[in-house]
Amino acid sequence: MPQTTYLEAIRQGIWEEMERDPSVFCIGEDIGIYGGAFKVTDGFIDRFGAERVIDTPIAESAIVGAAFGASLTGLRPVAEFQFMDFIGCAFNQIINMVGSAHYRWAAPAPLVLRGPSGGNVHGGPFHSQNPEMWFVHSPGLKVVCPATAYDAKGLIKSAIRDPNPVIFFEHKYLYRRIKDEVPKEDYVVPIGKAKVAREGRHVSVITYAAMLYVALEAADILSKEGIDLEILDLRSVSPLDREAIVDTVKKTNKVIILHEHSRTGGLAGEIAAIINEDAFDDLDGPILRITAPDTPVPFSPPQEEYFLPKVSDVVREARRLHSY
Repeated sequence: MPQTTYLEAIRQGIWEEMERDPSVFCIGEDIGIYGGAFKVTDGFIDRFGAERVIDTPIAESAIVGAAFGASLTGLRPVAEFQFMDFIGCAFNQIINMVGSAHYRWAAPAPLVLRGPSGGNVHGGPFHSQNPEMWFVHSPGLKVVCPATAYDAKGLIKSAIRDPNPVIFFEHKYLYRRIKDEVPKEDYVVPIGKAKVAREGRHVSVITYAAMLYVALEAADILSKEGIDLEILDLRSVSPLDREAIVDTVKKTNKVIILHEHSRTGGLAGEIAAIINEDAFDDLDGPILRITAPDTPVPFSPPQEEYFLPKVSDVVREARRLHSY
């Protein structure tokens, strides 16, 4: 089976859903003739036309408002942000309108808000953020953060088919660096289900998005020392797969939570609370967090390298926890 990039997998997933369902359309800045800032929608306008691949002004609130209104009529819009950092410009629409529509009046709102997030590309504080926790805190929204090409395609298809809003974060560092085998036949990956990316016995690392690869590299190093990491890829951060989190803790009894988002109010705190509630008696050591610090993402490459969680951080903390 040929290898497919993370970006191409997302592109294929959206394309296939547009072929399958005429109610699906794309909307966003420069997604038509230009093919999108990262070329996810390259060629879409030639196949589907300007009525289903709609270029917009630089106005994120208007993009979300138009997509939301269309979703209420039974259409399935896929709205692109050039960078997810700018999703804040549409915050009122997303939180007060999109996320609460089903609760307020049982209105299905089948729209996807998608785009690139994350650092390690030297994009600076306006083009490198991980804004997922803004929306994890907001009831009514599903939040998806895939790490592999296979999952990215299966999850974007699930997101488009979902009857309610999904925010889909695509880590831009992975776009052309990660490749996997992606089936040609139709498949979906369920939203809200984690996956054990590596089986292990001694320490669990719970993570998602680009940090999966940091954890996997650390696991290879530690395996030579007889320390066996189990790595749980969350895939979706809202809803969380509570059962999978508890299962891995019960298996290894020691856990590290790793994410690129900053520490305070980050997902690690929520996961730690779940573990305390449901698996406290299974712990043989403290729950450790490896995260970015509570600062904006630096532009300077050496400063960004310091800012981002690293393989050496996982190796150090796993050694400490293993010997606890």
